[in-house]
Amino acid sequence: MQVTALAADLSDSAGMAKVEAVLRSDPSITMLVNNAGVGSVASILQADVDKMEAMIDVNITALTRLTYAAAPAFVARGKGAIINISSAVAIAVENLNGVYSASKSYVLSFGHSLQKDLAEKGVRIQTVLPAATATEFWDVAGYAPQKTSDTTMRAEDLVDAALAGFDAGELVTIPALHEAEAWTRWEQERREMGAKFRNPKPAPRYHVA
Repeated sequence: MQVTALAADLSDSAGMAKVEAVLRSDPSITMLVNNAGVGSVASILQADVDKMEAMIDVNITALTRLTYAAAPAFVARGKGAIINISSAVAIAVENLNGVYSASKSYVLSFGHSLQKDLAEKGVRIQTVLPAATATEFWDVAGYAPQKTSDTTMRAEDLVDAALAGFDAGELVTIPALHEAEAWTRWEQERREMGAKFRNPKPAPRYHVA
């Protein structure tokens, strides 16, 4: 196996362009793992908005641009996989900083759309929703004690579970969720609700004449 390191700052447009160019042009690349991300535990009354914008740049803009670079190249090659790292707070949105949770909800929604667009074109999509994981993420986010909490998963276990989910063909992998049927039920209800939005008039409860 040949490994080539490509250092790039994904919050910088030049660094982003460098990675995008490689994804488009290197035929040996068959998998993209969008794992770069930053977080915060600060509330809207405590967080600096410039830092929140920087978080959006990495968690949303970089992930989107790299996916847009890789997907057409993978389709042209007839194979490929994109693994996007979301978070359990994409669902449990109140648990951390609101911008962080919203950015991870974006990743989950984006993954659903990618599955719809690419499923028949030879490109596999997996969205991974880690819960608390023992990495330096918590140092940067501002709550280092979470790394050693008895509710925090080892990074090695998280990776092994995510890869097992990929091998099993899961579209969404939630390693910390032991009751798999809870996700299946939640996702089914979400899709069923979506079909009920096709009404030209507001619901009677709004008393719109």
